[in-house]
Amino acid sequence: MAAEAKYSIVREVGRGSYGVVYEAIVNQTRSKVAVKRMHCNVPENVELALQEFWALQSIQRQHENVIQLEECILQDGQAFQPISHRYRKSDSHLLLIETCLKGRRCMDPKSACFLWFVMEFCDGGTMNEYLLSRGPDAQLNNSFMRQLSSAVAFLHRNHIVHRDLKADNILISHRCGSPIVKVADFGLSKVCQGKGNVNQHRFSSACGSNFYMAPEVWEGHYTAKADVFALGIIFWAMVERITFRDGDTEKELLGTYICQGKELIPLGEALLENPNLKLQIPLKSKKSMPDDLCKLLRDMLAFNPKDRLDAFQLEVRIRQISYGKKRQRSVS
Repeated sequence: MAAEAKYSIVREVGRGSYGVVYEAIVNQTRSKVAVKRMHCNVPENVELALQEFWALQSIQRQHENVIQLEECILQDGQAFQPISHRYRKSDSHLLLIETCLKGRRCMDPKSACFLWFVMEFCDGGTMNEYLLSRGPDAQLNNSFMRQLSSAVAFLHRNHIVHRDLKADNILISHRCGSPIVKVADFGLSKVCQGKGNVNQHRFSSACGSNFYMAPEVWEGHYTAKADVFALGIIFWAMVERITFRDGDTEKELLGTYICQGKELIPLGEALLENPNLKLQIPLKSKKSMPDDLCKLLRDMLAFNPKDRLDAFQLEVRIRQISYGKKRQRSVS
């Protein structure tokens, strides 16, 4: 990376269809950071990069379970220009950058233009990798469920809808000793305008990963409650270690589904085809989860969004379930 006076790239740690993530070092402090490079060579990539940028930039205060943006740097050819910093920002300046970026990329798609996101470094990999490398642990699952419900409620309070929640988009940090989850990858997120309830905002563009998409997302008419459905898929799969193999990457991923012969049907798609489908929760063993957790999952995975919990209700309910809590010893 050119801001070599400030950062040094150590190694590549992840690659997707929209960008590459590197481990890097801040040369002055020798502290580790994650650097995500998104190529702004076509309008679609520009839009994804800017959506991630605006989502992370719009958060006025930080949350322990949401990835922290340190700064964003625009590379145009050999020139590098910091366009934001967590302590300094000007929305009018950023809007000007966005307008110029969109216009220039449409006219000159071959030019070397990137957005570099400098973010906190997470040393534990993805939540998917972390959980599948360990045996089931009810207390750890409970902790992750609490952290994730708190993070999504925080995002929704800040009018940010993630729209692509899955265990592969959640990172693990060991900075404080015990594992801390960090919601990341905001390329498909939306920042809702206005001050009303985020659940009143309607979306029409179906997006996300098939196995985590709510029924209404498949139809292209949905709200922020689609994030809660995705969390329900993650929570259920996490508790019972339900996985599937991704057809594109061949990776084993946490996620629940419906079996139709040898075919795996995403749960949201199956519910759309049959709204009266009764979910078999738990899927494997009745001992794996108490009744209040089963009820919670059903309320998160309700076909009708009106019957589904919102993120604020979930944040309260998740603290009331008995699953994974340490039992108090009775004193005789």
